[in-house]
Amino acid sequence: MAILWDMDGTLVDTEPYWVQAEHALVEEAGGQWSDELAAQLIGSSLDVTARFIAQNSPVSLGPEEIIHALMDRVIDRIRDEIPWRPGARELLLEATAVGIPSALVTMSWTPLVDPVLEHLPDGVFTAVASGDVVAHGKPHPEPYLHATRALDVAPGQCLAIEDSPTGVRSSTSAGVPTLAVPHFVDIPALPGALHIDSLAGVRVADLADLHERAAATF
Repeated sequence: MAILWDMDGTLVDTEPYWVQAEHALVEEAGGQWSDELAAQLIGSSLDVTARFIAQNSPVSLGPEEIIHALMDRVIDRIRDEIPWRPGARELLLEATAVGIPSALVTMSWTPLVDPVLEHLPDGVFTAVASGDVVAHGKPHPEPYLHATRALDVAPGQCLAIEDSPTGVRSSTSAGVPTLAVPHFVDIPALPGALHIDSLAGVRVADLADLHERAAATF
């Protein structure tokens, strides 16, 4: 088995950082942003986020300028503090200690991923599929298929952990049994996904059973 980790909202509690960055960017351009608009972007690629902001606000920057303006704000917050999600870091480190490979599958770009990785031991992630190395972002299956190929593990032998509908659709459409751990937005029932309230208390010894239960919903 291998574990495929989403980052924002699953491994680290950075979704509020993104929402605050969106509010600040739009308000600096003279507009107003809402949590309802922000919620629509949870789990989306940064390209989608940039286009959505441009279409729904007076921000006149180009897509890449919007992406970097958001990332710069979030990176500054991450360098100050890494807000780990309950149980996530503990499970990741335990899996590493017993030899279970992990991959990071995130729509954040490498400049934002690197500061998070700096707070983890070297080699925790065997592979990283970030938003700037795939052609299609979540909910497309490509990010998860990219990760399974990098690990040389069949999708059905992996377990994904996601916190958003967009991410769960990406992992399950790639054929990866998934733990859906809602955080910022609700996740509807989807084939291939098993809902749990939190990773707090989840141990490596629980993963085989969770994997089997998630796979049974396909």
